[in-house]
Amino acid sequence: MIVYNYAKKRTISPPFTTLLENPFMPNKSVPTATSNSSSFTSRLPLFIIVAILVVLITYLQWPEAESQKSKYKRVVAVKMVPVVLAEFIESVEAVGTARANEQVVITSKYSDLVDAIYFDDGQSIEKGAVLVKLNNQEELAKVNELTANLSESQAHLRRLTELLSSRATSKSLVEQQEAKTKAIEAQLVSANAKLNDLTIRAPFAGVLGFREVSKGAYIDAGDVITSLDDLSIIKVDFHLPERLLTHIHVGQQVTAVNSAYKNKEFIGKISAIDSRIDSSTRSIKVRATISNKALKLHPGMLLNISVLLQVENILQLPESTIIPIENAHYVFLESEGKAVRKAIKIGRRHPGVVEVVSGLVEGEQVVVEGALKLRDGSDVSIIGQEESDTEEESVTADTGSYG
Repeated sequence: MIVYNYAKKRTISPPFTTLLENPFMPNKSVPTATSNSSSFTSRLPLFIIVAILVVLITYLQWPEAESQKSKYKRVVAVKMVPVVLAEFIESVEAVGTARANEQVVITSKYSDLVDAIYFDDGQSIEKGAVLVKLNNQEELAKVNELTANLSESQAHLRRLTELLSSRATSKSLVEQQEAKTKAIEAQLVSANAKLNDLTIRAPFAGVLGFREVSKGAYIDAGDVITSLDDLSIIKVDFHLPERLLTHIHVGQQVTAVNSAYKNKEFIGKISAIDSRIDSSTRSIKVRATISNKALKLHPGMLLNISVLLQVENILQLPESTIIPIENAHYVFLESEGKAVRKAIKIGRRHPGVVEVVSGLVEGEQVVVEGALKLRDGSDVSIIGQEESDTEEESVTADTGSYG
């Protein structure tokens, strides 16, 4: 009976009444404004304390951060160079091949046996020196025969001339003898010429090449015996663009360099300029001569030619001082410990050197090392200046002592 009554009582009890009567069941279904307000009010002092701590810490740390920033301020060490007024040598480069001043291949004019050889490979000889003798017995005999005939003809002509003076002979006989004598003289000249041609001589002083024949060999007309080069002067032909035609002239200085002599420059001058310009390359041929008394240069060498166009005094700076930005060029100066960027206009260049057209004056100091680390207004420290000032003071003192 008790169970029945309890179940019946639970069935008729409204749900809200049961919930309110049960103090152990949490009330999640019906939140109230009073409970939210109470929770925020209880946490408000914690928020205030956290905010005060953040402000306090920020206040205490702010001066220290500023002092550290000023303590470790970035200062760039730089080196300075002055703008100098110096000689600027403008030149143009070209490539040419060395040639001997005079060069010839020694050959024989006639075919015959080699009777004697009077030179060695690579020998230096003088003009007219005998190189080779061919067999000349036949020509020598002919010369002797013609010499005897000429003597006899001349004697007969003298006798006829004496008889003509006494009218003992006719004038026609005398004229015939004169013609015969002249013919023998001409034959003798021809025989002597051929006899001389059988003795081969050096046409000019120079250095011989390799010997191509041997004693006793039979050579034909035109066979090569040796070569001969006059190396006292070297000629070099090279080409320059036609736009430089008005900048070159005979007598202009040139400098030649060869890979065999890396630290040696050979000085010469322009000896001739071609009268025509090559229509296919639009270039002009130029010939220069270089003195070669020491015989260091040889025909066939490749020479790098530098033609001196002009020398003038201009403002110059090292290339490392120039900072290109787009189409402009800048340098850094120093003013009261700060870097100052300045725009300049540059001109011609040489390896390591550039011409200053405008923007700087002679003696102005420009940053040469450390420029890439700089910005306009950066703090800079000049290194090497104290040593330079000390050296200048020492030089001034020494000059004063000699004055």
